[in-house]
Amino acid sequence: MNRCPITYELCGTNKYSEKGIHLIAPKLTHLNDLPYTAAELRQEAANRAKKLSIQGVQPKLSAAVSIIDQEFKIVDQFGTYIIKPQNDLFPQLPENEDVTMRMAKAFGLEVPFHGMLYAKDGSLSYFIKRFDRYGKGKKWATEDFAQLTGNTRDTKYRFTMEKLIPVLDEYCSFPVIEKADFFKRILFCYVTGNEDMHLKNFSLITQKGKTTLTPIYDFLNSTIAIKNPEEEIALMLKGKKSNLKAADLIDYYAKEKLLLNEKTINAILNQMKKATPKWKELLEISFLSEDMKEKYLELLENRAGRF
Repeated sequence: MNRCPITYELCGTNKYSEKGIHLIAPKLTHLNDLPYTAAELRQEAANRAKKLSIQGVQPKLSAAVSIIDQEFKIVDQFGTYIIKPQNDLFPQLPENEDVTMRMAKAFGLEVPFHGMLYAKDGSLSYFIKRFDRYGKGKKWATEDFAQLTGNTRDTKYRFTMEKLIPVLDEYCSFPVIEKADFFKRILFCYVTGNEDMHLKNFSLITQKGKTTLTPIYDFLNSTIAIKNPEEEIALMLKGKKSNLKAADLIDYYAKEKLLLNEKTINAILNQMKKATPKWKELLEISFLSEDMKEKYLELLENRAGRF
């Protein structure tokens, strides 16, 4: 019995559920495999990297859905999706990112439409709908925290969590709301082992005159993906990147620095406790290997148990 990589529903002998296909586009009747192998997708990403604005460590491709051909097409312009194939250095990143994003949604974070696609060699690639595009070729004004702080790809780790707060205060339309949302993201990243949330992985978007944090992206458990992780967060907090305690995040960052009140913090912590059983369910039915599931669950229980 197959499970749909878009909805996680059981779908018999089919690769995708009908619901999953229709979430991509109501007019799709089926979905063809990506006409590339994982290695070919990585090569395509390398070949097209200079033409795209979505560069990073992970190979990324811009894509659009073709109703006529019933498949995702790799494009250089006007793509409405980003596709990430299997990484040849780090195992199961698509499966890892997909389940982590689902867990984030279960926690109440704003998550774009996403899922996974089969390539012609049977490998899975992760896809996510671009939140900064609307209409044909139109784009919402979006800037990441590296741009907002005058940093680059080379300096995206040379910053602190404390210095991010003035960015929220200066640019967001309603800083108090965004700071609570930001803390929720940081807490989630910590308990799910995401130690790679650098300046380019947080962004602000302006829509209809209102500036907020963008929907989340690039959330995955990087700790289980690398062999010997030495850090717990990408940007220094209270002068350190590892051996974080609950008090560092709650008492120091949330209360003292973000100035969140007890009611707001407790509400977020309660949301996390309620979401934890759902997180475990999602991990169990995810496309990760049994070994990866075990590692993820062990880390999750350890980190979440500290709060």
